[in-house]
Amino acid sequence: MALLNELAKKKEGLVNGHRLCPGCTHSVIMRQVLAAADTDKYEIVAAAATGCFEVSTGLYPYTSWNMSWIHNAFENAASTISGVEAMYKVWKKKGKTNKDIRFIAVASDGGTYDIGLQALSGAIERGHQFLYVCNDNNAYQNTGNQRSSATPFGANTTTSPNGTIKHGKEQPKKDIMSVLEGHHMQYIAQASPSNWRDLMDKVKKALDVNGPTYINVIEPCTTGWGFPAQDAIKIAQLAVDTCVWPIYEVVEGKVIINYKPKNKLPVEDYLKPQKRFAHLFKKGNEHLIEEYQKQVDRHWEWLLKREEAGIGY
Repeated sequence: MALLNELAKKKEGLVNGHRLCPGCTHSVIMRQVLAAADTDKYEIVAAAATGCFEVSTGLYPYTSWNMSWIHNAFENAASTISGVEAMYKVWKKKGKTNKDIRFIAVASDGGTYDIGLQALSGAIERGHQFLYVCNDNNAYQNTGNQRSSATPFGANTTTSPNGTIKHGKEQPKKDIMSVLEGHHMQYIAQASPSNWRDLMDKVKKALDVNGPTYINVIEPCTTGWGFPAQDAIKIAQLAVDTCVWPIYEVVEGKVIINYKPKNKLPVEDYLKPQKRFAHLFKKGNEHLIEEYQKQVDRHWEWLLKREEAGIGY
């Protein structure tokens, strides 16, 4: 309760008046992220890639950002924030500023897993100090729910439709966390807005690392996924409790699982409330749900074994 009272008194980095869909968790996530930052010690500068979140919070001449932020193209949030961070270091060296500033890049899965991966990989390899937050809503939702490499197996999108021959996306979701592990970062994590304290703790850790960090956050999309607006956080928690979206962090290569469901739910509990998976429950498609369950179980068991081994870089 004391923490909630403290958070309620903090200056909001993202305020009302945005035009996000009712029930959209973009604003929920970013309010949690910005509230976690210790703004008594440092300032925050953010770069937001073009997408649902940027379009809805920065429609000129209005903005819901109550802080310094930069709108950049769909694919270059990491490039933008690394350039600003490099300039800041030069200014500090030349004595042009004595401010302590931390940098955050924000993008969704299309601008992270796909067209922004090159920029993100390059910024990480160069060692810029920033936190990259990916709000993963599983598709290119801003342009009409087209599949991305973050779209899960079996999901119906406008470019991976359910039909008589194919039943949604045929490929499994890209494991972006493993891709980023190949960069030997000090800290990467996966989180959910339903587990807000865990997300905020991870943001605090990430912002204190002297180097690039990354947090992958599930961002249920009422429009693209097809569920009632009031159920967004419930859907996020179902993803966690079915282990579709494990809550964990990788600290210098060592896996630490932050939440282990006491009663791991079957994936169909997560799939059934969403219209994008409705076709999986039609007669004759049972094998698709079984395949989805196998993919989730394999990944969860792999994470458990890695945590037990306790091996880092």
